[in-house]
Amino acid sequence: MKKLITLTFLFAFSCIMNAQEVPVDVKTYTVKEGKIYQAEKDVTETLSEEKRNAVFATHEMELKVQEEKAQAEIAKQKADQLKEVKEKELQKAEKEKEEKIKKAEKEEGKREKELKKNEKDLKKAEKKQKQAEKALKKKEKAQKSFDKANSKLESSQKKYEKLKKKGKLSPEDEAKWLKKLEGLNSDIKKAEKKLRKA
Repeated sequence: MKKLITLTFLFAFSCIMNAQEVPVDVKTYTVKEGKIYQAEKDVTETLSEEKRNAVFATHEMELKVQEEKAQAEIAKQKADQLKEVKEKELQKAEKEKEEKIKKAEKEEGKREKELKKNEKDLKKAEKKQKQAEKALKKKEKAQKSFDKANSKLESSQKKYEKLKKKGKLSPEDEAKWLKKLEGLNSDIKKAEKKLRKA
């Protein structure tokens, strides 16, 4: 649309220029279709050859100047259009760059969030593992205590039975042994209770 308006303007302008007034000396002449007019009167034949050549030369020079002005205007318009296109491209590139930066920042934020979540999950897992290890150690300790108490009771019972069979126990010693065995039974019950809790 701009080109059409420009072309129409240039065409009208060149038509007007074709019928322009050319001042030579003090008189004003108009050149139309190869003839020289003064105040709408054809004076081509009345002018001297030298004067006609001067008028035509001046007219040609003004036409060239007008044509150069028109071409300069067209070049300026093209340059303005090109500048506008370049500015739009630059704005578009800048916008794309900003969008890429925002996208990269958003992705970086997501990665950091994910990393923090993973670290938190890892800490939870480590805590659970430590608790499980602690519970296992506690259970193993309780099992050892139970096994030790059981072993002590068995060995003490065997020793008591052996001494009783041989008849080497006095009533006082037997009371001590029974008390000792009762204490060991109590220790086994406590160890068993701890083992169940663990």
